[in-house]
Amino acid sequence: MLLCLGLRECCVKHYVHLAYCHAQICVRNQRMRGLATSSSQLFARTSPKCFVNQIRGAKTHRKKQQNHEDDWKQRNKTVLTYIAAAGIGMIGMSYAAVPLYRLYCQASGLGGTAVAGHDAELVETMKPIKDRVIKVTFNADTHASLRWNFRPQQSEIYVVPGETALAFYKAQNPTDKPVIGISTYNVVPFEAGQYFNKIQCFCFEEQRLNPQEEVDMPVFFYIDPEFDEDPRMARVDTIVLSYTFFEAKDGQTLPLPGYS
Repeated sequence: MLLCLGLRECCVKHYVHLAYCHAQICVRNQRMRGLATSSSQLFARTSPKCFVNQIRGAKTHRKKQQNHEDDWKQRNKTVLTYIAAAGIGMIGMSYAAVPLYRLYCQASGLGGTAVAGHDAELVETMKPIKDRVIKVTFNADTHASLRWNFRPQQSEIYVVPGETALAFYKAQNPTDKPVIGISTYNVVPFEAGQYFNKIQCFCFEEQRLNPQEEVDMPVFFYIDPEFDEDPRMARVDTIVLSYTFFEAKDGQTLPLPGYS
């Protein structure tokens, strides 16, 4: 009898322990399911916002990058425009440099260029400086491409500052076809060019000579009286006036006055 009661009590305890263990396992599983559900819900709630923010951020970044690229393209176009304009301006200035420099030389006497033009009133009222005699010698050259005979009709003359003088050159075309020539000139020493004034000459004007034609070319000039007041001219008693003829051709550029 006691043995039966003991066995029954052991069986009851065993079943109670099994029931307790199963209960703990069920509770644990329920907690895990709840945690997983909460995490899934939280991920489901937060994920769309994160994705939206990331997408918006990527779009904003691309837009900023595109704006930055457009800005650089615009700047590059502006810089290229300035460079092109500067290049065109430099090309234009290079073409205009020679005639502008020639006009400046004629006006100032720079580079041994005789001063072009004259003041009629000054010519009429200037007083010759009789005690300062200057020898003016004349030189004539032709470029290799021009088959002309060109020479001065006098080798030298003597003048004084403030006195007008007239000299002549002679040109002949010995060929059997018309030829157009054009001349440039200079004065030596170069510093005397600003005082050597031409009233009339044939320089920088096209001269057409028919076959076998010969012409006289006058040079009417004077030396400014201020020549005698310049300390640099104190030892100058000889001035050389030199002309060089070139064949006139399209696109040909004459050398600058005073330089070969």
